[in-house]
Amino acid sequence: MGSARDATQNLRDLLAEADVVAAEDTRTLRELLRRIGVTPSGTLVSYHEHNERERAEELVARAAAGATVAVVTDAGMPSVSDPGYRVTVAAHEAGVPVTALPGPSAVLTALAVSGLPSDRFSFEGFVPRRPGERRRLFAELATERRTMVLFSSPHRVADELADLAAAFGATRPAAVCRELTKRYEEVRRGGLAELADWATAGVRGEITLVVGGATQADGALDGRTDASALAARALELAAGGLRLKDAAAVVAEGAGVSKREVYEAALAARPAP
Repeated sequence: MGSARDATQNLRDLLAEADVVAAEDTRTLRELLRRIGVTPSGTLVSYHEHNERERAEELVARAAAGATVAVVTDAGMPSVSDPGYRVTVAAHEAGVPVTALPGPSAVLTALAVSGLPSDRFSFEGFVPRRPGERRRLFAELATERRTMVLFSSPHRVADELADLAAAFGATRPAAVCRELTKRYEEVRRGGLAELADWATAGVRGEITLVVGGATQADGALDGRTDASALAARALELAAGGLRLKDAAAVVAEGAGVSKREVYEAALAARPAP
């Protein structure tokens, strides 16, 4: 994430001096090294989702023997929605010290510039690619009161925003943050439906979504809310692709009431076929 100028001196020194640099894509790493003017003295090896399990063993063995091993990823933080978790766990289990160099964070940067509440938030990473799984997740998150941060991609962001609008409501405030700290940085704020319409024209670059948490007006319902409102919320979620029973369960959990009560109210309120 970010401009090459965001690279700290600590990072430059590590990349220059490490005995082994494990990269998600060695070609991307070589380009980064060129841009920040660093010539590595160690060995560059690949470390990605397809060889992570096997390579982790090798990297930890090198570190246990006294080598300095650096793990980097293309556009994010190792082990946070990127390869790195397995090697970190393996290192801890082997008693090998693990540390991290602080640097730019898409999560915190997007949260800071979004204009949405940042005192409490949840990070959801990349959401499922399959529409059904994604809609079920969004239905579960519909009553989350904290601000949510998600990663997206150019070819999926329009569909994800549309599904978010269906689950959270068209006017739920959100921000699409792309190319953070780079030349074409853009932060676009608005309601989810408005942002979904905008995204259909195409969005480029690295994308982070920030979505406001639920409020009473958005349907973050509590036990004082009447049955008709609960039923309407369950039907709204069901219209977005969730089974009515599952939608009723999500609404009931957020409202602190019986799932059966919500389900029966939704059945009674559902339009006749």
